[in-house]
Amino acid sequence: MIRFPLPRAGLIALAAASPFAIATAMAQTTQLPTITVEGRPAASGQGGGTLTSPPIAEQRRAVESTAGSVSHIDAETTRNAYATNLRDVLQDTPGILVQNRYSQEVRLSIRGSGLARAFHTRGIEILQDGVPTNLADGSGDFYQIDPLALRAIEVFRGGNALPFGSSTLGGAINFVTPTAHTATAPNVFSLEAGSFGTIRGHGSVSRVMGDWDFHASGTVTHSDGWRAHEQQTLGHFNANIGRRISERVETRFYFGAYYTDVKLPGSLTYGAAMTNPRQAATAAVTGDQARNTYVQRLANVTSIKFDIGQLDITSWVIHKHLNHPIFQVLDQDGWTYGISPRFTGSFNLGGYRNDLIVGARLFAGNNQAMQFVNVGNAVRGAQTVNARQVASNYEAWFENRFFVLPQFALTAGLKAYVAKRDFAGRLNMNTAPVTVDTGVTYSGVNPRIGLLWEPIRDVQLFANVTRSSDVPDFSDLTQTTAATTAFVPLKAQTGTTFEIGTRGRYGLFSWEATAYRADLRNQMLQFNTGVGIPAATFNAARTQLQGVEFAASVDLARDLTGNGDRLTLKQVWTYSDFRFVGDAIYGNNRLPLAPEHVLRTSLTYAHPAGFSITPSVDIVPQGAFVDYRNTFRVPGYALFNVSAAARLPNGGEAFVDIRNITDKRYISDFGPVVLYNAATTSTFFPGTGRSIYGGLRVKF
Repeated sequence: MIRFPLPRAGLIALAAASPFAIATAMAQTTQLPTITVEGRPAASGQGGGTLTSPPIAEQRRAVESTAGSVSHIDAETTRNAYATNLRDVLQDTPGILVQNRYSQEVRLSIRGSGLARAFHTRGIEILQDGVPTNLADGSGDFYQIDPLALRAIEVFRGGNALPFGSSTLGGAINFVTPTAHTATAPNVFSLEAGSFGTIRGHGSVSRVMGDWDFHASGTVTHSDGWRAHEQQTLGHFNANIGRRISERVETRFYFGAYYTDVKLPGSLTYGAAMTNPRQAATAAVTGDQARNTYVQRLANVTSIKFDIGQLDITSWVIHKHLNHPIFQVLDQDGWTYGISPRFTGSFNLGGYRNDLIVGARLFAGNNQAMQFVNVGNAVRGAQTVNARQVASNYEAWFENRFFVLPQFALTAGLKAYVAKRDFAGRLNMNTAPVTVDTGVTYSGVNPRIGLLWEPIRDVQLFANVTRSSDVPDFSDLTQTTAATTAFVPLKAQTGTTFEIGTRGRYGLFSWEATAYRADLRNQMLQFNTGVGIPAATFNAARTQLQGVEFAASVDLARDLTGNGDRLTLKQVWTYSDFRFVGDAIYGNNRLPLAPEHVLRTSLTYAHPAGFSITPSVDIVPQGAFVDYRNTFRVPGYALFNVSAAARLPNGGEAFVDIRNITDKRYISDFGPVVLYNAATTSTFFPGTGRSIYGGLRVKF
């Protein structure tokens, strides 16, 4: 078996300590000129930025300098609603399919990435403060992302995520937490409550103390759930401590601890989901199916400023324990660790401006994976699997932006990677035991070219072509069907994506619009093989994924009452045309799961005194196909919502958020099947009915 070249303890120590040691040594041995850090805050700390924590406006400029489809979201714009999962903070961002299942579990896909994955995500890098939260095999989870602990969200679709080292079909989403320099206030406390026994408390504290600063936040959530057997209790803790070693050297440590205790309601037949949507699946109740996770996270970012750029050295270590009674009881315990240096610079090249990003990542992980028969009520019976999963990754990349004119840049980039997946253990221990010691190695080079033109200030046009690769994770490679588990060495999914688009702000208007097409080979698709059995993954020979990502807003009126108020209309539209190409079985059929059109329209009246009200409607005109044979679609739907917020005296804020006002019954998500059967296809998750939430927040 191929092992990662460094022992776990040594690499953990390197990841945790080396950046700080490097930064300290450079500060002590190198004579650096004294410079003024632009925008450095006063002693109170709030509102400015530092080397490791730039101001929000600077973060936005950096994102929008990308020659491709990207979005920057100020998390403060999501505060006037009950933001409980990723859909709530990403619903106004085009091109992202986020479908609720239960609790914080959602289906997350960008441009069809991991489209048919029935749980968590594949093909999207989930980062927090630029540090990967994905496991080393690439699988992603959402439970450690606390919507109340965010300062900004950066979305890099597809190959536009190359500056983070991502070259997957979906790209990357970076969730940025506040520091004492970017927090909106030194102290923030909130209390929220609402339907289905929901209550949530949050608090954060931050201070700047000379060259040191810290920020800490915690959130506790409990909900009984809309459906039976959907109770959840969640705990999130995030903290960071920064130290300015010199005017040119700064280090910041991030700490996190996350607890999840979620009951699973399971999936239903279509008839049951539409006639009695609040019921739980029988198997979910008898097996007391649940998901319990315990995650601890330590990361460091050390930044060193040079005359022509900045070197950021990121290191991290994550421990995760999973207790997951479903069709069997899954018990997993694993570590992920890594280090990633990245240089970002801007300099003169032959009299022309040139921007350069060069980076590398060395990261790995190991996971002890055990499975047991679920004899009922989450009680463990005979052990079926005892395996060790080891993933190791070696990556290097660059992206260069050369300005042939002050407003026109040509871009070129490339990523090279080697990804190893080793698997050893005993399978099917309770029936016909099999000993496995195997692995598979993936490698490749993904180039990228593009252009960026800014004809007038704040108006950009872009186009690019990117090669992508998605490597299978262990959920793909170790497949359980019926009572048999086996290691399946799937091929990597590869593709070429073309995109053209524009974004900008002009007068009363702001917009972002992109058209893209991805031609894929060996796309990894899943379909349910039976009730309570996890999806089996296969490689589709050729598929084509194309669509449009569009969002725009316009101030319809200003000074309606002569007091600086405004009325703003916002429209979000995602168009998806995903299909097989000449498949031997499915021809040119559409892929299941992705609706062709997803729209969201909102109208906001905002008064400078601090009052706002926003009615909105979420529309899916026609539902997605359920099966690969394209014989059955779920119906479309329209959900009407309204939220309102008001600023209170003494720094207080209040909101009320009413969702699905008409109590519409609809299907929010489902797992794909080969051929739909009304009597036996139990794969549907009903959407949540009418609900109301409210909250109070104070900042001081």
